[in-house]
Amino acid sequence: MREAPRESDVYKKKGNTPDESGFMASLFSGALVLTDLDDFISPSQACIKPVEAIKPPVFSASSSHQVAKIEIRVDDSGDYYEINSDTGSSSKLENATITLNDCLACAGCITSAETVLITQQSQADLYAILDRNKAHAGTSPSYKTIVISLSPQSRASFASKYNTSPTDTHAKLAWFFQKYLGVQYLFDTSFARHFALWESAREFVTRYRHSSSTSNARGSDAMMPMLASACPGWICYAEKTHSYILPYISTTKSPQQIMGSLVKDWLASHIEQEPSSIYHVSIMPCYDKKLEASRPDFYNDLYSTRDIDCVLTTGEVEKMFSNHGLTFESLETMPIEPSWTKSSVNPLGIPVLLGCEGTSSGGYLSYIFRYAARELFGVSLTPQDVEAGNASAGVVVKQGRNNDFWEVCLVQPQDANGRPLLKFAAAYGFRNIQNLVRKIKPSTCCSSGSTLPPARGRRSTRQTAESDHHFVEVMACPSGCINGGGQLKPDLDVLNSNLASGAGKEWVMRAESIYRSINDGVQLPEANQEVQRLYREWLGGDDTEKAWNMLHTHYHAIEKFEVNALAVKW
Repeated sequence: MREAPRESDVYKKKGNTPDESGFMASLFSGALVLTDLDDFISPSQACIKPVEAIKPPVFSASSSHQVAKIEIRVDDSGDYYEINSDTGSSSKLENATITLNDCLACAGCITSAETVLITQQSQADLYAILDRNKAHAGTSPSYKTIVISLSPQSRASFASKYNTSPTDTHAKLAWFFQKYLGVQYLFDTSFARHFALWESAREFVTRYRHSSSTSNARGSDAMMPMLASACPGWICYAEKTHSYILPYISTTKSPQQIMGSLVKDWLASHIEQEPSSIYHVSIMPCYDKKLEASRPDFYNDLYSTRDIDCVLTTGEVEKMFSNHGLTFESLETMPIEPSWTKSSVNPLGIPVLLGCEGTSSGGYLSYIFRYAARELFGVSLTPQDVEAGNASAGVVVKQGRNNDFWEVCLVQPQDANGRPLLKFAAAYGFRNIQNLVRKIKPSTCCSSGSTLPPARGRRSTRQTAESDHHFVEVMACPSGCINGGGQLKPDLDVLNSNLASGAGKEWVMRAESIYRSINDGVQLPEANQEVQRLYREWLGGDDTEKAWNMLHTHYHAIEKFEVNALAVKW
């Protein structure tokens, strides 16, 4: 087997330090980049977040203490020093720092977090852990068990670009990380998605029943439509600009963060290690996932560790190959992990990867629609019914004004008001998200306490949203997760110029097709025996407190603060 060189040396030699990476704000989803354009500042400009300064105690004139005279001086290197004029002593002042958590809690721009984000979550961070492991060889508390969680969208992107099957792609990536770099585990986040789909579907049915109840005591668990929660770009946008919409968003964690719970809680106890001794890396199709992993909600105060320690995009992983003088084609293969990755072995003895119905954005619309039709109305549907429509089954699919918006309705039998029993939609991209939030937005004049009548065309106060949808699968990126900003782009020397013109429709459709090619491994979450076993052994059941803590989360409205424009350095 080829020997891997020292990781940090490889990283430095190739010049891929965070400051030299040249990532631009366009790598983030449109919802983040376009948030609050009036507050936008690029990474090269100063952050507008005010920094809390610790003021020294002030003594009155009658105090027995004398007030020292303090001066601030700057030396030739640009460092700041506090000088005591009486004693001549000096002390160097610390630089104010802005962390990624600060950026998440700030109602200003989001793209200025980019340099902090790339610095904190990059190949360099992973290489540092690998070097430390080689130095200590499992004999020190500094040694970390490294776990990689691979998203199926990233796997499909590799398979599409290099014309391989998803199974071969997974086996190559497993060899690179486990055999070449020395990582202990590589799992598939499709396994965690089964938890996300199951929880989301059960949450939807609960909301639907509560919203249909005649009781006046209806809380946030009755807010409709329920909005998907798997896209961190969409969540960050909602928290920063449309806090009124937060009660509508599903509380179910994304597959990435559920995998974080699985690794840092279940796996840690299973291998008899503390969560802080595990270094968990996820490979994702977009940079927004780095923001999600850095949320304080996913930090364990007891063990001082995050559920996801580092997020690498598909493109960042590809750069790692060249850093080591490798190509994707030159990677060897190894057997796929028996659990948390494959669903079964086919009659030929070939492992079958886990798959999910629906689109590459997770299949939330398809699975929740079928689950709700069965649980609420006793109607059994197939994934094909939801995707293409089936008049005999009462399923109607309507394409919207663009390819990133469509509706699926259950119209037979109809309720007493003549409306569809279920009306679901998929809304991808910032344009469709804007249309969605406008339909849910409450009346401006009434919510502000005004007694004036609504202006012409303005909606009146209502207890429910104007949108007549029951569920919306929301994704910030056009075409969904398969077209995330961190996905692979075609080489310029690709023969088909249509594909080489950028991440065009043909390129995205190709990756989408490969993603959906995993047909044999598609399972219902309730039929996945490993998932159901973990519900019993790990969570203690479906509706336990631990199940909620491990599989659900909270959202936080971020209030704007006033910034003195004269104090901002441009």
